[in-house]
Amino acid sequence: MSDLETMLQAMRSGIHRVAAKVPRLPEQEVVLARMLMVAGDLITQRLSRVLRPHGLNESDFRTLVVLFSSDDGEAYPSELCQFATQKPTNMTRIADGLVRRGLATRSHSASDRRRILIRISPAGRRFVRKLLPQLSPRVSELFCVLNERERQQLDAIVGKLLNHIGRSDADVEDHP
Repeated sequence: MSDLETMLQAMRSGIHRVAAKVPRLPEQEVVLARMLMVAGDLITQRLSRVLRPHGLNESDFRTLVVLFSSDDGEAYPSELCQFATQKPTNMTRIADGLVRRGLATRSHSASDRRRILIRISPAGRRFVRKLLPQLSPRVSELFCVLNERERQQLDAIVGKLLNHIGRSDADVEDHP
């Protein structure tokens, strides 16, 4: 049994023991939530192995790819926070690092000088084009255990869950 299988078995057993002590604990949902968190951590660790030698982490690269994917290669920090799922303080750190490395530039918006605009630099575009081919096989390998139908089902299920969580978060923010 692998270390991960041992950890998953211990996690399930631990959650089961807690459920026996706490009435109405949604045991299956807790297991699923924990498994999703572990999967996210493991995916981040795998991708970070490619990014770390370049002085970036996954959230730095995700932000750079958001800029790369936009039609004009630029975005306001608030937009980057939304699309890269980052908090404003972390986005400031990310933008500072991308600018320091020459992968992005920071300037005032022409339409509103009070607003800051982050733009991917030519070096940033080259970097993304160089690194994506190195990351792509690793991403594919993560899901190779699933056939096409299972990947489509996972896409639908996780998308449904994320939409629900996003709506639930909006309800919590609207009703403190």
